[in-house]
Parts: sequence; structure tokens; C-alpha cells
Amino acid sequence: MRKLKTYDDGADFQPLLVTAGTIHTLETASEGASPGAAAATGPGATAMLIAAGRVAAVGTEAECRAAAVGLGLGEPERHDLGDATVVPGFVDPHAHPLMYGQMKTWVDCGPDKAGSIPEIVALLQDAVQSAPAGTPIRGYGYEHRNLAEGRHPTRQELDQVASDREVYLMNASGHGGVVNSYTLDLNGVTRDTPNPAGGEFFRDADGDLTGELSDAACNILTGLEGVKVGHHGPNFHLADAPEEHLRQLAAAQQEFLAGGVTTVGDCQVSRREFDMYLRLADADQLKLRFSMYFLSHLLEEGLEIGMTGAFGNAHLSFAGFKFYADGTLGGWTAYFPDGYVGDPCRTGQLYHDPADYAALILKAHAAGLQTATHAQSPTALEMVISAIEAAQAEFPDSDARHRIEHCGLPTPEQIHRMAAAGIYPVNQPQHYYNWGEGVTAAVGTPGERFNPLGEFVKAGVPVTLSSDAPVAEPRPLEAIQAAVTRVTRRGHQLGSDTLRITAAQALQGHTLNGARALGREDDLGSLSVGKRADFAVLSADPLSVEPETIAEIDVLQTWVGGKQQFVRAGSEPALAGVTGA
Repeated sequence: MRKLKTYDDGADFQPLLVTAGTIHTLETASEGASPGAAAATGPGATAMLIAAGRVAAVGTEAECRAAAVGLGLGEPERHDLGDATVVPGFVDPHAHPLMYGQMKTWVDCGPDKAGSIPEIVALLQDAVQSAPAGTPIRGYGYEHRNLAEGRHPTRQELDQVASDREVYLMNASGHGGVVNSYTLDLNGVTRDTPNPAGGEFFRDADGDLTGELSDAACNILTGLEGVKVGHHGPNFHLADAPEEHLRQLAAAQQEFLAGGVTTVGDCQVSRREFDMYLRLADADQLKLRFSMYFLSHLLEEGLEIGMTGAFGNAHLSFAGFKFYADGTLGGWTAYFPDGYVGDPCRTGQLYHDPADYAALILKAHAAGLQTATHAQSPTALEMVISAIEAAQAEFPDSDARHRIEHCGLPTPEQIHRMAAAGIYPVNQPQHYYNWGEGVTAAVGTPGERFNPLGEFVKAGVPVTLSSDAPVAEPRPLEAIQAAVTRVTRRGHQLGSDTLRITAAQALQGHTLNGARALGREDDLGSLSVGKRADFAVLSADPLSVEPETIAEIDVLQTWVGGKQQFVRAGSEPALAGVTGA
């Protein structure tokens, strides 16, 4: 893998001495531990010297002051964080920032807002009262198995929201949802409309449309550039005016920073997302770091113009190409050729013929490009792993770092092959926190192994954590807690203790291993000397508190390149002060 070499931040300001109760540098892990090894947190540092946006020294306050003198930096400005804990800035290597920002302009119908269908309807009805006439009403975040009714809403129930405009309620999986009758009528969808390849307009026992739709059927909302089986998989970014998209992306940045996230891998970049990033960059409004994965339908164009390796600057870079193998477990569109236990008539789908997919992976691999493929079912995972093995056999590369996104239900045999091939699974523990029981309802007992992180560690496969925002909120501490406990929102532990990992392993998975998955470990992921000074300030130590309380830890501050980009309201006066010597 051609790792990214970026231009510098260009930071030029007085050196800064940061002191805290505990600083987990992950330095030891970055200097020798393999990606799958247990995380080391470095010696108990309590001070860090920052110069020109990078870490210049770590250790005690006296050691850092001596380093400042030795480096000829002069007297550093002191920033005292009291008893707080400092960790490297969290890396979220799989998220959809623009889509997440867009969701924030919709109605939140998630479990913290609504526990039943009438409550969802009421929330959407409230939105109608303040929306201009004819403006579509859009909601997000519901997971039907968490509702009191245990089912999806129907179009008739959404008709109670409005009958004179579009109403769309997106499922938490992001791979579909429910629309009202007006939306179906507007698009000419009737009970006789055939299902598109790779999607479904759901019907009841009498053949009438229920309003639920999945994957390619969502093209009635996204337009013809949405789902393409044999193409690039789902794209559910609904179009808004460019100025609105800019506001949405700017707002998304603040949410990531509030979670302590300093670097994001955007795993679904089309021309629209690329344009928005370039506009923010031109306005000097990129507050965190973005690594972009372009959708696979752009592969030929990318190769034609010479995109054969990572490139970019410290805040915006190109990393590779994103593929889709199958759908989602939450929406029952992941590919199970023998049908789902919960519904034998449903199989989901593959987005590519295996031979065609293997040819695409070979083409990307031969050019030195990293690939990141969404795959959930064992059958889809077999297609991906086999394609990568074949590409490696033809063009050996010991550091290709091909990724499998989500990697929901790999078999033990597949996990060992992933280790041998150097494949990085990028998992989302918040998925099983939010709807782990739904996976077992869909595929039976094997679903308890959903995201088998403990098995990855045992096999030497790197554990890499992410949010998949907006499917889950970008809250790394919640993801770390879920990885350590495997306890769902309903209070059930999913699977055996062998699937759990330690808090230290989870912290590495959301920092250093995330940077490795992006090819950025040379300058991100740990607080080693010479690396960029990206860090999060926490109200407690996630490696010391009880595992079931990790998510309760507050992110008090977030720093990117030695600059404070987020401060939690009310935390600054009691926590930190800037002084001289």
C-alpha cells in the first residue's frame, strides 16, 4: 500500500505544554506491536510538548520543559488539563459525513426520541407545522425491532403525517425505510410495479404496498444515480442545494469533534461529496482530517487520470475505492442464498457477479490502490476474500491493506485467511449495541457472532472500530464500551465472552488501527514524537473505569494539529487554564 505523504499543516505558533492526569500515547504500540496485538498505552505520561502542530516530546512536565530548551523552542505556553485523561484523537475510518450532516436536518426518530409508531408519527407531525407548504418531511433513526410494535410503520400511518407532500422515514440501517402514499403515487408506484433489481417495494399478504422499500427501490427518492446492482451499490444521499450541503457538512464536522474524532474516512464519495470537500477546503473550513474513498463506478476514470496511490494534504486526501458486495443485516438485504431464518423467502443480493468483482479488485490491486468493500454475509465475504487472495497471488503485495467494511459474519476459516492476506476488517460495535437482537432474529443463532472482535484478536487480525455515521452517532466511547461488553441497548450480551475485547484493544482499534486502515499511521493514531498533535481530552480514563460506564465519559476538548477545535460547554473554567511558566 502506498501510504499517504501529506503536506504539513503549516502551523506556526508558540510551543504549547499540555499537562494532564494521564496521557495515553499508544506510543509503544506504534513502535513495534503488530496491528492485531493487544494495545500498549505507553509509559504513564503526564505532559506533552507541542510545536508546529506536532508532538515534540512526551513524559513528565520537567522532561517536556527540558526538551523545549534542547530544541531551542523557548518557554512554552502551559495548558493545564487538571486530572483529565488525554488519548490520541479518535479515528473513524468508516463514516458518511455529508449524509450524517443531512440527517441532522431531518427529524430524529431514534430510540431516544420515540419508542412506538404513534410517537414517531407525532414527531413527524410536529415537523409539518413548521415546514413550508410542500416541503418533504424526512425522519431517520428508527429500528423497527426496538419499537413497541416490533414492526415497520406503514404508508397509511405516515399518511397521518401528511397527504400533500412526500414523507420518508429512513430505517437506522440506511438501506431503506417507509414512505407515505403520496410519495408512491408521485412516482407512479402501484401494487403492479415490479421490484427493481436489487431492491423491493414491500407488499402485504393481499399484495398491497405497505410503504416499506429497500435498496434499489429507494431510487424513487435518490434518482437514477442511486443503487446499481453490478455497479457500486447503494447511494442514499438525497439531493439538496449545494449551499445546504455545505452547511450540512460543516455541521457534521462539529458533531465528530464533539465525539473526540479528529480523522474520518469517508467511505462513499461521489462527485457531490468531493465538490463539497473542495469548497470547504477552499474556504479554509476543514476542521478535521478526511480520507476519501471514491465509489467503485469511478475506478476506470480514476485509473485513466493516474490515481494510483494515496495523495492529498494534511486535511483532505484520497485513500482508495469503495465497493459493495451485498446489502445490510439490519435491513435483511445482505446475501443469504438459502434465505433468512426470519423470512425464508428473502435472500438479499450480491451487487456483483463474483467473476466481475474479482476482475475489478485485480485491476485496483495491480495499480497499487487500496479497496474497501462492504460485505456482511459469509457468502459475500467469500467473494471478497477470494478476490483479494487471487489478486495477491498474481501481484504479491505484503502491505496492500485491502479492507472489508462491516465484515459482519465471517466464518472462523475466513478470519484466518484474512489474517494471512493482511485484510483489515472495519467494524461498528454500535451496530450490535443498537440492533444485535435483530441480527439473531434474521439469521438465527449464528447472528450472535456478529462482529466477532475477540476472534479477530486471537487470529492476529487487526481490530478497527468506526461508527458508520449516520447509522450510528460518531461517539467512539460508546463503540469502545460495546466492543468490551457486547451488551445491546436492550441489556442482552450478544454471544460469548470470547467475542469481547479489552478496553485497551478497543482504544487502539479506534485510534492507531484506524490510522493504519487509512494508511496514516506515520502521522496519526498515537501521540508519538513527530506525529500530529491530534488528541481528545476525556473526563475519565476509559482504561480504568468499569466497562459498562465507558460511554458515560465526556469528551471535554478535541484538538487537531495542536489547535483546540472543540470545548464542551461548561468544561473549560473548571478544567483547564493557560498560564506561562
